[in-house]
Amino acid sequence: QEQLVESGGGSVQTGGSLRLSCTIPGLSVSRQCMGWFRQAPGKEREGVAGIDSYDWTKYDDSVKGRFTISRDNAENTLYLQMNSLRPEDTGIYYCTKREGHCTGVTLLRSFVDYWGQGTQVTVSS
Repeated sequence: QEQLVESGGGSVQTGGSLRLSCTIPGLSVSRQCMGWFRQAPGKEREGVAGIDSYDWTKYDDSVKGRFTISRDNAENTLYLQMNSLRPEDTGIYYCTKREGHCTGVTLLRSFVDYWGQGTQVTVSS
């Protein structure tokens, strides 16, 4: 069972920024098939962004142009840079990983094999 560890959540006002981080203790993030999901109160968990083994990225329409998924192989960390945050971005954010490598990603829960414990993001108006 692989462990994904998120950090970087917090509370900001509308228009603010946050950067989430995710590491996999004992494992490199290089070439991994990874992503970020979120769950708002009373809503289904939804895919936000994904990155495949060749650094091709995919975003949900609601975050395009505001969020950026990336990884730093030297730091062994996956990031989600979130800018121009809105109250509707509030929720618990989960780092995700799919077993093995992948070409292309989807933002479906069925694509995910491993989940982090989640980190809370709260955006106030």
